[in-house]
Amino acid sequence: MSKISDLLRQIKNLEIQTKDLVEGVESGAYNSKFRGGGIEFSEVREYIPGDDVKRIDWNVSARHNSLYVKEFVEENELNIYLILDLSASTNFGFKKSKLDLSFEVAASLMFLALKNNDRLGLGIFTNQLEKFIPSKKGKRQLLRIIKELIEYEPKNKDTDILKSLSTLKNKLKRKSVIYIISDFLSDNYEKPLKFLKLHHEVILINISDVKEREIPNIGYAYIEDAETGEQLLVNTSSKSFQKQYSEIMKQKIEENQNSMKKIGIDMINLTDQESFDITINRYFRNKWRMKN
Repeated sequence: MSKISDLLRQIKNLEIQTKDLVEGVESGAYNSKFRGGGIEFSEVREYIPGDDVKRIDWNVSARHNSLYVKEFVEENELNIYLILDLSASTNFGFKKSKLDLSFEVAASLMFLALKNNDRLGLGIFTNQLEKFIPSKKGKRQLLRIIKELIEYEPKNKDTDILKSLSTLKNKLKRKSVIYIISDFLSDNYEKPLKFLKLHHEVILINISDVKEREIPNIGYAYIEDAETGEQLLVNTSSKSFQKQYSEIMKQKIEENQNSMKKIGIDMINLTDQESFDITINRYFRNKWRMKN
């Protein structure tokens, strides 16, 4: 019984912590971002004079020797997927671990989806997609997903975004809005993102920590890679080492952002310098303004 009460308390705490984002995102901005062109293919029918010629299905028309157009229906609900990186590198953090921040961000987006009566699903990955829960509507689904996140023990430490997303794209059966929450400390994952973007709305939420861009001055110390366990003795007091470390981290962040810009995928960058609800609210508002 104590385990259940502890879980309910954690869920309640998450609901309180995420209140600012859920209340702060105007429904108009949220709906406009995803539902503005919210139409889904339904069927083909014979062409009627006055129909938009852009909707003509030339393949079907050729088979029937008559003009046919594609019919679409408006999507009344969104299919939301939260895809979380639970590899070892997300345990890093000074004020708060990146993992804790990931949970809070994910829970916020879940309660936002619940508020808007959207379907909700979950993916958990490390060097592979370890867990996948198909989307459903309702509070019971939300509670199931939060329980899974709180109790889940990752099977692997390292990260492979390419492999994980390649598996994910084969599991999604209908058009979805996909939030991928990670520190993106992995290489060469543009290709599966391009494939996902063909059929889905993809948003990357980059959970980083300001301290990762700097190295604390503590003299000689071992730096350990959280995912591989490899250790390296370095002199953190060295100005040249501090500069080199900062430049490498800065370059990595810039490369990530530039790669995503090239393929047209939004990346929301969160840090410990600003509350995440402010950053994400600003994203929705800016996207809403661009559409209106």
